[in-house]
This record gives sequence, C-alpha cells and structure tokens, in this order.
Amino acid sequence: MTLLLVSLIACLLLGMPIAYALGVSGGLYFLIERPELLSILPQRVYAGMDSYLMVALPLFVLMGLLMNQGGLTARLIDFCMIFVGRLRGGLGLVNVLASMVFGGISGSSVSDTASVGAVLIPEMERKGYSREFASGITVASSTMGMIIPPSIPMVIYAFVAEESVGKLFLGGLIPGVLIGLFMMGITLGLSHWRGYPVEDVPLTPAEITKRTGQGIPALLMPVFVVGAVVAGVATATESAGIGAAYALLVGLFWYRILKPRMLPGLLKEAIVTSANVMVIIAFSTIYIWILALEHVPEAVAGVIGGLDLPPFAILLIVDVIILAIGTFIDVSPAILLLTPVFLPALAGLGVSAIHFGAILITGLAVGLVTPPVGMCLNVCSAISHLEIGAIFRAALPFLLANILTLLLVTLVPELSTWLPALLMD
Repeated sequence: MTLLLVSLIACLLLGMPIAYALGVSGGLYFLIERPELLSILPQRVYAGMDSYLMVALPLFVLMGLLMNQGGLTARLIDFCMIFVGRLRGGLGLVNVLASMVFGGISGSSVSDTASVGAVLIPEMERKGYSREFASGITVASSTMGMIIPPSIPMVIYAFVAEESVGKLFLGGLIPGVLIGLFMMGITLGLSHWRGYPVEDVPLTPAEITKRTGQGIPALLMPVFVVGAVVAGVATATESAGIGAAYALLVGLFWYRILKPRMLPGLLKEAIVTSANVMVIIAFSTIYIWILALEHVPEAVAGVIGGLDLPPFAILLIVDVIILAIGTFIDVSPAILLLTPVFLPALAGLGVSAIHFGAILITGLAVGLVTPPVGMCLNVCSAISHLEIGAIFRAALPFLLANILTLLLVTLVPELSTWLPALLMD
C-alpha cells in the first residue's frame, strides 16, 4: 500500500492526469506485488466500464449540452427574474435560483458555471456588482448542479455502491435545495450591506405569462427524467435517453435556436467528456481491486469500530476527510476511491448507502470551488479573467451554505433518506 500511494502521489506531482496516474501506480503494484495477476488486469479494466448503467453517462451529458445550446440559460434567467429580480441584489439571487433550476437539468456543476456565468457575470458587472462578487456567487451556486437531481456524480456513485439511482436522485434533492436557500440568504445580506441594486422587472400579466411560457419547457425536464426513474417507468439509462430526446425536440422546435448543423459538434463534445470519465472509471477499478486484495475496507471498518466515539462523531471525521480529498482530487475519482473504503465501514454503524451518498456528493461539491483542482474555478477564471485565488476568496461566504448543509445532512439522516423512503420504498 505504501508503494501504491507513493507512486500515485509522485505521478500527480509530475502533472500526470488522474486516470493515468491511477493506472500507472496500480500497474506498478501488480508488477511488484502480484505479478501472477497481470494477465487478467486488462480484463478487470474493461469490466470496470462494462455496465449498462454507465450508458446513462453520455446521455446525461448530451442532454445538458442540448438544453444549453438550445437557448435554455437565457430563458431560465428571465423566468427566475419574476420571483427575485425586484429584491435587493436581484441579479445575485437570480444567479443562485437559476443554478438551482439548471442543476435539475444539466446534472453537472461545471456546465452550470459555464452556462450561467457566461450570461450573468458580464451583466452583473454592468449593473454595478463587482466582478469578484459575480464570479464568486457563480462558482459557489454551481455546486448545486451535482447534488440536485439528475446528477452525473450520483450515477457514478450508484454504480460503485450498487444502489438505486432513483433513490439517490431523491436523496440529493433536499440537500441541494437547502444549499440554494442558504445562499440566497447570504446574497440578500451581502447585497443590503454593499448596496447592490434592485432590478426593474416588469411584472405585468402579459410579461409573466411570456416568461413562464418560455421557461416551462425547461422546467419540465427534471420532471420527465427523475419522475420516470422514481415511478419505475424507466431505468436511469432509459430516462437519460428520454431526457436527451426531449432536449433535442425542445431546442429544435420550441425554442428554435438549436440547429441541425450544431448536432455533430455537440455529439463529439458529449463523447469526449464521457470518455474522459470512463477512462477514470476504468483505471479506478484497478485501485478498487487492490483495496479488496489488501483488505483495506475491512481494516478501515476495524479502525472505525474500535473508536470509542458515537456514530455522529465518526461521520464528522469522515466529512473532514471528504473535504480534504475533494480539494486535491476531482469528483469522479474521489467517488470511486472513497466509496469502497468507507461505505462498508459506515454500514456497520447503521449508515445507509443513500445517506452516505448524500454526504459524499455534498462534501465533494465543495472541492469544485477550492484550489488547486477546483474545476468550476478554472472555468469561471476563463470567463471572468480573474485569478483563481480572487474567485475563491469571493466564493468563501457562499461556501458557508455548503458546509452548513453538509453538517445538517450528516447529523440529520432524514434530510437525505425521507424522500426515497416516502416515494420508492
């Protein structure tokens, strides 16, 4: 295990992509410790990707790309202006609310940052908000994208934990909404303190009807996708296909912004994005196998079982570990590495896979906004032309919402388990 960890850290320090760092360090382990298993290593790598559930991954990615290119973002922002535009700091509140809704469509925080940020950061700066504030609230609110269903990280966690995707989707709904509500409260407070403007939003019946009519087709997306899984009408993979087809039809025939000539580029982007994740999954399988060979889950369970601490204290320690790992490792590999280590141990304490999934995804979402990895930080930096450090400092007040929600989800399991039990058990 020392060889495994040292070689992994060395590869990462050399700038090697995480997928290949996992593959190289795992290959070194088998070459030195278990050479008799080298012949079946390719088979295990392939088996790590050979899952019907993983077909949902490129479909969810394509769904988000189609809705974004199909004119979704601007219409969602217009729709959200009806509810919060006339409050102090209206555009900041719209930023958070739009991210909540967008998170229920794209399933990706990075897509949320790119889509909402490209529209709202320049507009907020033009209306008198500082560029740092606009960037900070954009990256922080985009963390809801991987928590509110449908969620691509939830699909990956379901694959590793062998748990119901529908239950995990429902388990992330309340935590995701809580983050949004807390962020809106923080935004209101900062906006009053700094004197940010109130938007002049026309709220005539005709204008409300127009904006609602333009927003409803996008708002129905998560109803179709998540509802189909929860109702047992379709599997997660089938619902992802339904969502992609719906996004295509809405973009082509309702919003009429998506053009047939755009489809090859979107398909290529979906394939490349999904392939990057699948390579990580493939090489992470080697690590999961090594952990099993070395009996690491059992050892962790023994350590946790030997701690003279109540379950909630152990969960808080796990929270700290998740936050630390998320700072240095991207979401997908972190899920693949942490789940087989902690889930069996925590199951012995009565923690369900749904509860741990909500804790894990909520905690790892913070890592998207923390240097040095911080994928959302990098995307926002390209949009705003600010240094990553400046964006991170501006996002810190809003990340309090994430930390508070993580604590609540950890200490109150019902926040993640009540809806799945109510609707699917």
